[in-house]
Amino acid sequence: MNMSSLSQTASQVRRDIVRMVHGVQSGHPGGSLGCADFLTALYFKVMKHNPAFNMEGKGEDVFVLSNGHISPVFYSVLARTGYFPVKELASFRKLNTRLQGHPATHEHLPGVRIASGSLGQGMSVALGIAKAKKIDNDPQLVYSLHGDGELQEGQIWEAVMFAAHHKMDNLISTIDWNGQQIDGPTDKVISLGNIRTKFEAFGWETLEMKGNDMDDVIAVLEQAKALTGKGKPIAIMMHTTMGKGVDFMENDHNWHGVAPNDEQLAKALAQLPESLGDY
Repeated sequence: MNMSSLSQTASQVRRDIVRMVHGVQSGHPGGSLGCADFLTALYFKVMKHNPAFNMEGKGEDVFVLSNGHISPVFYSVLARTGYFPVKELASFRKLNTRLQGHPATHEHLPGVRIASGSLGQGMSVALGIAKAKKIDNDPQLVYSLHGDGELQEGQIWEAVMFAAHHKMDNLISTIDWNGQQIDGPTDKVISLGNIRTKFEAFGWETLEMKGNDMDDVIAVLEQAKALTGKGKPIAIMMHTTMGKGVDFMENDHNWHGVAPNDEQLAKALAQLPESLGDY
């Protein structure tokens, strides 16, 4: 896909997000909308992956979603890249369906390798997969995504130390640095300080990304790939806008986990061009 097609696809993903959350009046639209460009770029352009899906992920790149509450964007991208039928998005968060509020492995949904949503655990899992790839002499990469508020969890920093000590240079972890979490701005809940400086102090290679600029997303991801295999794990500080694409949701932590009503859904969809057809 070229940049124009990727941006158009990201708009469709955003349409999916607001429709999914509205459909059950439950879910997390804010962070999902902010990460739509990143996950679209990752799955439609950057990663080597196979929608036929095998749980082990041998011979392909593997993605780990640590901040599992943004499942709407993850499900949309998986469906749009062929892991399961797009029409299944309509089953989001409904009883006894595969698209649970937080991704789970029990439902055997293609594309989901770990149950996530209990924040702080995803980097440890990603490191386990990255270590297995090294043992298997598998040259493919592991990608993980984390929320900035998630960095308030201590397990993250244990994993960060482990990654640097063991030279896990086949891991690219991205932090969604939008400055918002469910209870308010991160600076008011627990200030994170300079996240990039922290990762560097722990021995990681670091980059910064404009997470809602498709050109920059692609460029920085390619730069990150070029840094793999050089003895250090890579962390990307991705600056995004919570609720990106829907003006009344942008930069408002109140949309972390609130569904739009009928009128708000109509307003949101009017701002988001359709490109692949709604489910």
